[in-house]
Amino acid sequence: MALHVVEAGEGPPVVLLHGLTATHRYVVMGSKALERGGHRTIAYDARGHGASDPGDGYGYDALCADLIAVLDERGLDRAVLAGASMGAHTALRLALHAPERVAGLVVITPAHHPDAPRDLDRWDRLAHGLRTGGVDGFVEAYGEPTGPWAETITKVVRQRLGAHEHPAAVADALEQVPRSDPFDLADLAQVRAPTVVVADRDEPDPGHPLFVGEEYARRIPGARLVVEEPGQSPIAWQGSRLSKVIAGVVAEAA
Repeated sequence: MALHVVEAGEGPPVVLLHGLTATHRYVVMGSKALERGGHRTIAYDARGHGASDPGDGYGYDALCADLIAVLDERGLDRAVLAGASMGAHTALRLALHAPERVAGLVVITPAHHPDAPRDLDRWDRLAHGLRTGGVDGFVEAYGEPTGPWAETITKVVRQRLGAHEHPAAVADALEQVPRSDPFDLADLAQVRAPTVVVADRDEPDPGHPLFVGEEYARRIPGARLVVEEPGQSPIAWQGSRLSKVIAGVVAEAA
């Protein structure tokens, strides 16, 4: 299984991990601020996503092993990890199981929480829609977004889903990732890397509830919570602003 990895810049290493159904382009949204600011950025498509090969499983054991493989392949003993949703959970899992590999963490829009609705039936419908109808089938199963960001959300969903070479593998991931627990919430107290949690407010991004990010920030020792002001677009959607948050963690880790 080959993972598609993109590297740019020189300096302290930052590894970017995207969320479920996204690709490496959807962490800092194409911003070049990190590499221009003197950072070595490594971004990769998770197994089955983008241009990466399909895997034989999509649970967090496999996703974490892939992250370790990327670090090893690039000769990185330690790096700052910045991950969104699935990528955030993968980064935290590595910080708990191999803390010596993690210099710092930017945990973007986490969703894993026992009190957060999983709605596995919805994930299965999305997977079925993608398998049987491609991007249009996924969008139909996704439903019509509402609110001031509806048009943007629909556009980005189509762009993301159209970027995969193996849509059937993404459908497999849609079924498996939500059924995999990356860690126990109580274990977050063991994280020792400098951490910033970037959360979203619930109106633009109800799939990543604000209370989850708030609780992660409370449980991780010394973590700082960053959230957009009410009415603003989420920081996770603003690549340049998010890059500044990541650069701040790199400086703290150094």
